[in-house]
Amino acid sequence: MSKKVFTTRFLVMAVSLIVCLITSNFFVPRLWQVAGLPLQLSGAVLLFPVSYILNDCITEVYGYRKARFVIWLAFLLSFFVAMMAQLICWLPAPLQDGSKPVAESFNSLFSMVPKTTAASLIAFFCGSSVNAWIMSRMKVASHGKGFAVRAILSSLGGELADSVIFFPIVFTGVMPLGAVLQLAVTQVCAKVLYEIIVLPVTTWFVRRVKAVEGIDTYDEHISYNPFRIKDI
Repeated sequence: MSKKVFTTRFLVMAVSLIVCLITSNFFVPRLWQVAGLPLQLSGAVLLFPVSYILNDCITEVYGYRKARFVIWLAFLLSFFVAMMAQLICWLPAPLQDGSKPVAESFNSLFSMVPKTTAASLIAFFCGSSVNAWIMSRMKVASHGKGFAVRAILSSLGGELADSVIFFPIVFTGVMPLGAVLQLAVTQVCAKVLYEIIVLPVTTWFVRRVKAVEGIDTYDEHISYNPFRIKDI
């Protein structure tokens, strides 16, 4: 694959990552209790970890520079969706009385999207960049061995950075600080466990894509500057 040519498989993974990020922003406010335990998680935990799994796959197969490009694309499109959600919430109320409860319900949900997206954008950019950096550097250091270990450690680093930034921004003032920290730690553990459970599928998928694409990128002598988005 030449420097600026994207294959169908790469595009499918990139689009899937972006959809997972944007959709999970709508699920963040819905908290749920974990199996009767005194623990709770955000609804986004069911979908958001997929974006980190796809980040691992893209970095492993296509390299850090392609992953950085996808991270920025996800960042910009998520920002666009948040702005549109806010603009629609600002529109005047409908004329029909029967439509007003629907508009109010819509606003109650989507009015949180800009706040959750702002937090998500900062957290996702930092977390995904850390995730891709760890995966890339460890691959070069290990000469491509130990994908499972690299996937878990990179996700742990990325998810930790993400949650430490995201949850205090979204829930401070809404929940007690102790509950916010507990939610962040529980979220990290749940996401990493998610990654471990699906790891056999992820490993098979990465091997399959490498074989079909005929590519296995090693990021040697590249810049890890997260702002060099033209370098793809």
